[in-house]
Amino acid sequence: MEKSYVRVVYDRRKRADVTGMGKIELQIYFRKGERKYISINECNPIAWRKYQKSDEFINEVNIYKKIIARMIDDGEELTIDNFSTHLGQDPSEKEKKSALKKYSKSESFIDFMRECIRKEHFSKGTNARKKVTIEAMLRYGKISRFEDLTEKNVKGFDDFLRGECSRETTTLYNYHKIIKKYTHMALQLRYISYDPYDSPVCHFGRGKHKERKPLNEEELVFLRNMDLPKKEERVRDLFVFCAYTGLAYIDSQMFDYKTMTEKCKDFIYIDGKRVKTGNTYFTPILPPALEILKKYDYKLPHITNQKANDYLHVIESRCNFNKPLTTHVARHSFATLCLSYDIPIENVARMMGHSDIKTTQIYAKISKSTIERHTESLVNKIK
Repeated sequence: MEKSYVRVVYDRRKRADVTGMGKIELQIYFRKGERKYISINECNPIAWRKYQKSDEFINEVNIYKKIIARMIDDGEELTIDNFSTHLGQDPSEKEKKSALKKYSKSESFIDFMRECIRKEHFSKGTNARKKVTIEAMLRYGKISRFEDLTEKNVKGFDDFLRGECSRETTTLYNYHKIIKKYTHMALQLRYISYDPYDSPVCHFGRGKHKERKPLNEEELVFLRNMDLPKKEERVRDLFVFCAYTGLAYIDSQMFDYKTMTEKCKDFIYIDGKRVKTGNTYFTPILPPALEILKKYDYKLPHITNQKANDYLHVIESRCNFNKPLTTHVARHSFATLCLSYDIPIENVARMMGHSDIKTTQIYAKISKSTIERHTESLVNKIK
């Protein structure tokens, strides 16, 4: 059996369960036991299943296989150094470039990004985030051509984003993360001679999300009983459904009662797989969520996440909760509600589709009432 020197590896560092995204890498083996990893893309598990069947992916893998095959035919020693010399000089590199329009330094980096994005196989949500990043670059106006990719301009873009509106540091980091992927590709294709993101000046920290404020049970009951205009009512009902099942908003929009539920004893559960990460979840449909399903004949309304959040801000002002309402707050409220009733965090993680309990701990802060109740129990037991 012929030895394979090129192997495809997805999510080698097991980050997809945490961040939702895993790297696609090629593992190149050499005769002296050396190996080299080449990162070629990044996507979620669902997109990965589609991407590995694409012509773009197959051609990318074949390029490196051809380099190895030619080195063997020529009797050249298989070492990392020898292999590296072929990456920029080998004729097969032209095959790699032929898939994209050729650009000079004075031509558009933004057009290059758009062309790359068009050829990728990501979810609509991921493509939307990339589109928003490009729109921000256009507003900034100083990063358009390849020759504009300088440390000064990248740092200026970060300052521009911070001054434009009050974005979270994590959001800013994601803008740079998207751009960095394409500056790295441009460097590999030699459209630029230096990636500004390699400079310490352009190392931007991830930061932390602002602490979300979940609704407590009393607030959820108040929200459920509110009289609202029809459009706001539909969004409120979707929020309530998520708050009593733990589903992320996108998962609620993909929910199908006939194919995704099962009955165990007297209770109905959702047995599904998260769109974002591909993780499985198994969660009960609590009575308020079941009432929502009955109201809509077991077919939930469909509305975009952006539009839902717009309506939730209107509902927020009606409620006077003094808490920002977003679709994600519903999921956070579910986790907090479960923990307030002493559901073990391992079970909450399973309900929400988390493979790591640390992720659940981010969503679910133990409420003061839970601590007070446990303190009373602890004091009565300790003499």
